[in-house]
Parts: sequence; C-alpha cells; structure tokens
Amino acid sequence: MKNICIEKNEGLTAGEQQIELVERKGTGHPDTICDSIMEAACLSLCREYLDKTGRILHHNLDKGLLVAGRTAPKPGGGETVEPMRIITGDRATMSWNGVPLPVHDIVESAAKTWITDHLHFVDPERHVVFQHEIRPGSAELSDLFSRATIGANDTSAGVGYAPLSETESTVLETERYLNSPGFKRLFPETGEDIKIMGFRNGGRLDLTVAMAFVDRYIADCADYFKKKQAVSEHLEAWLQSGNHSFDTLDLQINALDDPERGEGGIYLTVLGTSAEGADGGEVGRGNRVNGLIAFGRPSSLEAAAGKNPVSHVGKIYNCLARNTAERIYSEVQGIKEVVVFYCSRIGSPVDRPLVASARITAEPGKAFGPIGRAASAIIESELNGMAGFLDRLALGCFPVC
Repeated sequence: MKNICIEKNEGLTAGEQQIELVERKGTGHPDTICDSIMEAACLSLCREYLDKTGRILHHNLDKGLLVAGRTAPKPGGGETVEPMRIITGDRATMSWNGVPLPVHDIVESAAKTWITDHLHFVDPERHVVFQHEIRPGSAELSDLFSRATIGANDTSAGVGYAPLSETESTVLETERYLNSPGFKRLFPETGEDIKIMGFRNGGRLDLTVAMAFVDRYIADCADYFKKKQAVSEHLEAWLQSGNHSFDTLDLQINALDDPERGEGGIYLTVLGTSAEGADGGEVGRGNRVNGLIAFGRPSSLEAAAGKNPVSHVGKIYNCLARNTAERIYSEVQGIKEVVVFYCSRIGSPVDRPLVASARITAEPGKAFGPIGRAASAIIESELNGMAGFLDRLALGCFPVC
C-alpha cells in the first residue's frame, strides 16, 4: 500500500517527560456508565441484526445521556427520592423487509443487564427510568450497508499508542483493583463510582482518588473516616507491593472530605454512584478505548462506544490503531514507543484508509530502516485482516472504555 507512512520521532516518550497527567473514570462513573450501556446495546443489536438478517445493519448508538436522580444518603442507609434517567439516542435500522425490529426493547434489555452485572446497589427496575430517542437512519448512510463493499461512513481519524507508561498503567490497574470482586469483599462499603487522577512530576506520583462510600455500611461520621483510613492503608500497601519505580508515591482519597462539616463533609451515597443524585453523564466524555484519559497523548475526540463495528471509523480506527500499536511494540525489536494513526475518507473501504501512519521512538543506536519496514508490514497485515478484526469488534472483543 502506498498510503502507509512511517515516521521517526526524535522526542521524549511520555514516561520520559517531566510531567504526566492521567485520569481514569471507573465503572460506576456516570460517563463510564453511559459508554458501557450504549456499547452493550450496540453489541446486542449487532447480534439481533445478524440473527434476523444475516448481516449487521446501519446503526449508531453513540448518543446517550444520564440525568442524575435524587437521593437522601445518611449513615445507616438513606433513600432514593427520584430515579436516574438514561436517554438512549441516535440512529438504528428499525425494520427489515417490512418486519419491525424491537430496537428499543433490545437496547433497554442490554442496559438493564449491564447495570445488574456492574452496579451492585442499583436496581434497574426501581432506580432507573429509560427514555428511548432512537430514530431510523438517513437514507444515504443506511444505503452504505446494502452495497457489496461497505465503506467508511465518515471522514475521521483514530489513534493508538504503546506501551502504556508506568503512570498510565498504575492509574488503570489501581481502578481495576478497587472495583475488583476481591477488593469489594474486603471493603463492601465502597461503591463502583471511582475516579483516579495521576499526576507525575519527575519521580513523584500523586494519586487523587474519588471513591463513593455506601451509606448502609456507615454507622456515623467517625465510622466513615475510620473505614476510609482502612481503605487508604490497604491501597497504599497494595501500591507499594507493585514493584513500581517511582521515588515517591502519595495517595489521597476523597480529598473534599471535611470532618468539621459532619454528614455534609463526607462522600456518602445510597447506590454507590454519584449518578444517583450529584452528577450526570454522557457518551464520549470519559475514557478513550485504552481505558484512560491521558492529557499528554494524542487522542481522538470520537466517542467509540455505541458506534457500529462495520463502517463507523470512529470506533474501528481507534480500536485498530491501539491494536496495531501494541503489535508493533511487542513484535518489533528496538522500539521505545509507537503511536499509530488511521484516517478514513467517507465511502472508501475501511481496509483502505486515506493514510495509515506510525510515529516511532527508537532505542538509542538502533537502525531505523529495519524498524520502519517491520512496522509497515504489520500495518499492512492489520489492514489485510480487517474482515476478521471487524468480526471480533462486533463480538465485543475490544474494550472501548
């Protein structure tokens, strides 16, 4: 392919720079809830389309909004005053050969299943109201799916990089640990709404953690601070056991807490998520497809969650770029860091992008020619295997948040 470009980067890698800022919005964060629900709905709709028609039809479910409810948390257990509202939107094929397809039912069922599986204090029948605003797609974009070769439905770009820096890995793995079954067994008073900001300055890493506590497990304010201290000490020990290379690692949990303000000065929830009464959410405002918001990295503003996995390059190229970068880094010797870009042109086959490029930081003294040729071959291999990649994407094999 003539539109593959390999570029040598002479600059510092992310981990070599003086400052890094990296954020992760955890499972129960309202933005992550929106991304996860709409992606689950997309995958369910893909299965329905395949079952009923033998192909994936036009749909994009990347418009979702969570309107926070109202609760009255208090030590010992509060109450839900008004349920959350989840608004699902954008476009989908609503019928096939004159036969209606139950799109809204499929989307709502997928959302309820995800909530049940991941937000253990939220009952989707009692605590959530669903409002469906999904409409049929435009004739021009829907027609893409009736062609022999389905083309890109947008002119857009995706980006991915490898490897994660130590700061990025620490932020990602910390949230995953805090929301793991093992941690929840130890600390059932912690909810799923966890957000982590990592700030590295040279060899010092500061982690600021926001973590919802569930009121039914908290007897009073003193008990809250006692349990928060236990969580903090456990997490500090876990971080120190991780064999990291930071000179200093500082941890703060729920930095807004103020013991002088009584119940008004603690992060207490009824359902373990701020979506119950404090914070709304929206698709696309959260983590990128590698699970992070890394402020010093190139990134796409595309919301990958909910986009169809057959023609929407906002999903395809971001996931593919990440996968390609990881392959290049793991398979080609002499690379410190690689960033991969794919750019589409609307209507062109997704396996023939307008440009595919890699920006590579090589190890000192390594000849760049062989590295560049090997990277180019991997990119071509990924594009040649696009059909299989799209099949896996439609099965949910690649996370998007």
